[in-house]
Amino acid sequence: MNRLTAALSLAGMALALPLAAQDAVTDDVRMSIVYGDDAAPECPAGEICVVARMPEEDRFRIPPNLRFSEDPANTAWTQRVEKLEMIGDFGTMSCSPAGVGGFTGCTQQMIRAAYGDRADGADIRFSELIASARADRLSQIDQTAAEQQARVEQIEREYMERLERERAAELPNERPVSEETAPGPDGQ
Repeated sequence: MNRLTAALSLAGMALALPLAAQDAVTDDVRMSIVYGDDAAPECPAGEICVVARMPEEDRFRIPPNLRFSEDPANTAWTQRVEKLEMIGDFGTMSCSPAGVGGFTGCTQQMIRAAYGDRADGADIRFSELIASARADRLSQIDQTAAEQQARVEQIEREYMERLERERAAELPNERPVSEETAPGPDGQ
């Protein structure tokens, strides 16, 4: 039996020798990300270089795998407290499976959540910015319109005064019309 055990252990070592040789080889791998038309970094000899090319607009963005997380540690404290408020709430209008009519509050809870999301939404902030910009522009429009109206009225007054002066002034080479120089009934 000793010979059989010795033979099996030698066979096992012979099979394990190539596996041990594979573990001894270490390849250094260098990974880098390049944005837009930037040049890739040089790869030193004996290393494996992997270059990922990303669009230029992603240069200063947080990577997608870090942007969104379902980790409970990332849940806001206000949401945690709201969940705690619902503990022990049961019965009508409670949105719980316990108690009579517990399901009736689920619609109200969804509506409150939707209004909360809407109040925190970016479109609400944009509408507030648009409303303030409109109010600012309307205040400027009223002031500009009043200034424009005053200029138009001043130009009209100057025009009317000039017309009156021109009508009152004598024309050059104008002589008073007398009976002697006036044409007769036959035009001569």
